[in-house]
Amino acid sequence: MNFLSVENITKTFGDRTIFKDITFGVDQGQKVAIVAKNGSGKTTMLRCLMGLESIDDGRIVFRNDIRIAFMEQTENLDENHTILEAVFAHDLPELQVVKKYNLAMKSGDQDVLNECFQELTDLNAWDIEVRVNQILSVLKLDNTDLLISSLSGGQKKRVALAKVLVSEADFLLLDEPTNHLDLDMIEWLEEYLSKSKSTILMVTHDRYFLEVVCDSILELEDETIYRYKGNFSYYLEKKAERQEQLQSTIDKARNTFKKELEWIRRQPKARGVKQKARVESFQGIKEVASQRINEDEIDIPVKMERLGSKILELHKIGKAWSPEKVIIENFSYNFKRKERLGIVGNNGTGKSTFLNIIQEREPLDKGSIAVGETVVFGYYNQELIQVAEDKKVIDIIRDIAEFIPLDKGRQMSAAQFLEKFLFPRNMHYNYVYKLSGGEKRRLKLMTVLMKNPNFLILDEPTNDLDIFVMSVLEDYLRHFEGCLIVVSHDRYFMDKMVDHIFVFEGQGAIKDIVGNYTEYRKEIAAQKKSDKEGGAKAEVKTESKAQQLSPAVEKVAPAKRKLSFKEKIEFETIEKELEGLEAEKEVYTTKLSDTSLSNDELMKAGQKLGEIVDAIDSKTERWIELSEFA
Repeated sequence: MNFLSVENITKTFGDRTIFKDITFGVDQGQKVAIVAKNGSGKTTMLRCLMGLESIDDGRIVFRNDIRIAFMEQTENLDENHTILEAVFAHDLPELQVVKKYNLAMKSGDQDVLNECFQELTDLNAWDIEVRVNQILSVLKLDNTDLLISSLSGGQKKRVALAKVLVSEADFLLLDEPTNHLDLDMIEWLEEYLSKSKSTILMVTHDRYFLEVVCDSILELEDETIYRYKGNFSYYLEKKAERQEQLQSTIDKARNTFKKELEWIRRQPKARGVKQKARVESFQGIKEVASQRINEDEIDIPVKMERLGSKILELHKIGKAWSPEKVIIENFSYNFKRKERLGIVGNNGTGKSTFLNIIQEREPLDKGSIAVGETVVFGYYNQELIQVAEDKKVIDIIRDIAEFIPLDKGRQMSAAQFLEKFLFPRNMHYNYVYKLSGGEKRRLKLMTVLMKNPNFLILDEPTNDLDIFVMSVLEDYLRHFEGCLIVVSHDRYFMDKMVDHIFVFEGQGAIKDIVGNYTEYRKEIAAQKKSDKEGGAKAEVKTESKAQQLSPAVEKVAPAKRKLSFKEKIEFETIEKELEGLEAEKEVYTTKLSDTSLSNDELMKAGQKLGEIVDAIDSKTERWIELSEFA
């Protein structure tokens, strides 16, 4: 069943064509991603589909009887609303009742609660209430009374995502849904959307997301669209095949072009009909032969400042914003040559603060930092480039240097450097305000790299960069001879770039794990499995049995706090209790639909159901707390 039909649509901005005569469709149940270079029109495409921007020509048709939800890249929320009001800003009766129920729970209004019990039962919406609370909990939006105006950009992004997810629409359009989510949230969303029955059309640069969630990919390139019926790895394979075929066609055309060019030059000015046809054919061959495939590769042998033997030493450093908010506690580490470190951890655990501390931008509470004399930091953070919007792209680079020194005494001009980073000549004299968010971030990244640092610190470098630019950046970093620290929620990028990871676990704890991000997740999974299997047996060993352990084992300290024996029993008990409560909930939900019961019996059943739902919420919250250490 077709949910979306796009026929021959064209969009231009002034004299620039974004896409021309594009045709594609999305069927029920499909999970489709749009990929393209920054500035190619991915976001514009979604906005056109939603009618938020006009098209010059063509037709866009959604199936009439479906519900559509759109998550924009820039949040479009009422600043005067609370989180609860923003998330439930839908016309669906089920969601309005759940909203009323949540407000009644906060106020303790028993009459409204009783009314909600019946309405939730009539609409069969109890499962929706549980699902909504799960979404808000995972996205860390538990304090639903906060005003949107008081939230950070990342929190607003999560509210916008929650609003779309709770709608459970038939068709979801998502623009960069993983931005501003931590790694646990991204993995949860990946699983959630994979299991969702909704049809999905999204723009994302998360390559694991593309691999796991999507079953079809649309590539927007050269004002047209190419369709690949498969996930990200299938897309890469078929794109390579398409480029090989195109290159073969171009090579043949160039050979023919040379022969035809020789013929054209030998001919007198006056030509017959046959000669005229051959000349016209020559023009077609010339067009094909003039094509060029952009391989998006970087080979910049930049002359890096030499690193001495002493690089960066951290001696028992400590930092806390308050007694309750400890960032780093008694941490020591010596950085080595060609260090390739990744940093992961939930939002708010101090990753960015740590980066500022090692650059001595943030004072320590205790301990000391020693930076080698030869160290030249290059710091890329999440803020957009701070320059005059009416400045030209090439002038941004020239303000740093007209020429960039390379190895072996060579140099590269500012214009050549821009081309290497996929800014073609026709963009060099564009004003900064005309650039997309991704293009501005790429320009900022260039300003960091061209200063020839030997210690690169990249804080979320892949945010708003397309998959093509990320591939280019990865190629550049693979040849980088200095030290590298990366903070990123892009799992694919982390797997390729780093060889060990600092895990910020909260309250000052930092764990060093050898390996990339995937190996770290495997270790976490193995640890959880081991704890679950060992569980109670390990805790109930007698003291004499414990004394038989080897001294080496006795000295091993746990990497982080684990559940006590009592907590493990509680954790396992809660799992069983939740199963029982869900079964009870089913029984009382059915009772409330029984018309043979008296009003008094219905009221008691409704009150009992409310108690059960409260117990489920309370025990689920406790289960989540314990699961962090399970």
